Amino acid sequence: MTQIDPVTREIMQNALAAAADEMSAALYRTAYSTIVRDCLDYSTSLCNAEGQMIAQGVTIPLHLGSVPYAMAALFGRFRDEIDPGDVFILNDPFDGGMHIPDIFIVQPIFWEGRRVAFAVSTAHHLDLGGRLPGSSACDNTEIFQEGIRIPWLKLYRRGEPDESIFSLIRTNVRVPQMTIGDIRAQLAACHIGERAVHSLIERYGHDTFQAGSQDLIDYTERLVRSEIASWPDGSHSFTDYLDSDGVGGPRVRIRVKITVRGDSLTADFTGTDPQVRGAVNSTLSFTAAVVALCVRAVMREDIPNTEGLFRPLEIIAPEGTLVNVRMPGASSMRGVTGFRMADVVFGALSGLLPDRVLAAGEGGNTLVIIGGQRQDRSHYVYYELLSGTWGARPDRDGNDGLCNPANVASNIPVEQAECEYPVRIDRYGLVCDSGGAGRFRGGMAIEREWTLLSGEAHLAIRSDRRDHLPYGLYGGKPATGSTNVLYSGDGREELPTMISTSMSAGDRIYHRQAGGGGWGCPMDRDTAAVARDVKNGRVSVSQAREQYGVVIDPCTLDVDMTETADVRRRMAGQDSRPGGGNAG
Repeated sequence: MTQIDPVTREIMQNALAAAADEMSAALYRTAYSTIVRDCLDYSTSLCNAEGQMIAQGVTIPLHLGSVPYAMAALFGRFRDEIDPGDVFILNDPFDGGMHIPDIFIVQPIFWEGRRVAFAVSTAHHLDLGGRLPGSSACDNTEIFQEGIRIPWLKLYRRGEPDESIFSLIRTNVRVPQMTIGDIRAQLAACHIGERAVHSLIERYGHDTFQAGSQDLIDYTERLVRSEIASWPDGSHSFTDYLDSDGVGGPRVRIRVKITVRGDSLTADFTGTDPQVRGAVNSTLSFTAAVVALCVRAVMREDIPNTEGLFRPLEIIAPEGTLVNVRMPGASSMRGVTGFRMADVVFGALSGLLPDRVLAAGEGGNTLVIIGGQRQDRSHYVYYELLSGTWGARPDRDGNDGLCNPANVASNIPVEQAECEYPVRIDRYGLVCDSGGAGRFRGGMAIEREWTLLSGEAHLAIRSDRRDHLPYGLYGGKPATGSTNVLYSGDGREELPTMISTSMSAGDRIYHRQAGGGGWGCPMDRDTAAVARDVKNGRVSVSQAREQYGVVIDPCTLDVDMTETADVRRRMAGQDSRPGGGNAG
């Protein structure tokens, strides 16, 4: 094999990463739907000739961590039937996918008749059929309710589209223009990836490109193993809960034991509850992606984003549990489980690397789906992916209004939502006193309120962290919880965290996310920081005293240093225990 020098490796690494980002930009600019174009629920990546990931765009990491599993399933079915001009499509969670709404488009890339790479794009689609608009509902109880399942198929054969597949999709979805438009945007992204790979091969030659691709994966593995080897050997367990099983049932336990031994790490989810009736079950690929994300997040080393990250990791997720769903379990709302798995893995890592792990955030993006018909009888699916806030970090406060660290997503702009859908956004902002108290304060919760302007519509909500609050770490306090309230002609109704229901014209739905947990003892927070929070409307005068022991004049907003010292002396010793509330 051609030997790759460090300079060439670095150039190829950056060129491939730039190509994946260029693919991402192409998908963003050509997408039709708000869930892709505005919420950014998509991803792009490149793989080598054997389907091993060699680059990824700066997009949703939980998509990209699933690419190795999807490519393995593709090779298992089509290894000897991959020809120039072919393009493959998949969304079946039991054939290498993640959940029904996420479609994989994979284009093999050839050079002078030889397969040299694959371009991969993944996007969450507004609707793929099923019992309810948006193809996502927490109270789906089997995969057959969630929409059309697409196993690995050839969407294009030797450059010619299979119109029967396009027709089948159009016939089974509520918004075919959006769905087919987004598929074509994914195809455009893959074409951009092909062009970039051809450019690299023209510059370096086929042999150097192939050797460099493999070298990048091996190099990533060496860096990850070196990093893990620098961590202390040992094990730490952590347990957290989903508030519901998606159909109004009991809380659901997620437990992980992280073990570091030498240059490898094991994440053992034994003890997690069995898979549930609702649609919050996770595939194994998604679970593995969560673990890889969390390990990547606490690393000091800057590594290439390749499949080499997975090699030092062992994932134990018993089949038939929440984190490794067995057929025909539903999984359309598995995203909330991914966020809770991230909280659990981070919580376990905090026992091994206390100076690197943040407290729990808002619990993940909230989904609010409003689907119905316009006055002209055309269907619409308004898919709001509400991004929230971070928990506090070991050296600073949590971010406000920024998507969960396990995601890369955005809220739909108010103007865009109101122009394209029969809704009005009545409220959108940050919530005072919602961040967990600590030496470093958790981020503030987000609230948003929608009014349906016309007709009847179906409403689906996926939220969490009402009963099981975002945890603080090392003496930090938990944040406030979430809430859903429906206002209609009959008055005010507090809704569960996960629900499928209906709305009528004039009805309003209010959602407040949870805040972020605090880090460290609140009594150690700088009084000037507390005063600044009060002046900026992040913390009230009463909570400054109750949570932080800081006494502030409500008129001048000045700190009474003498009384503050007295109050803090009386409160000293409280909430100073290290560790998260669910660690064990």
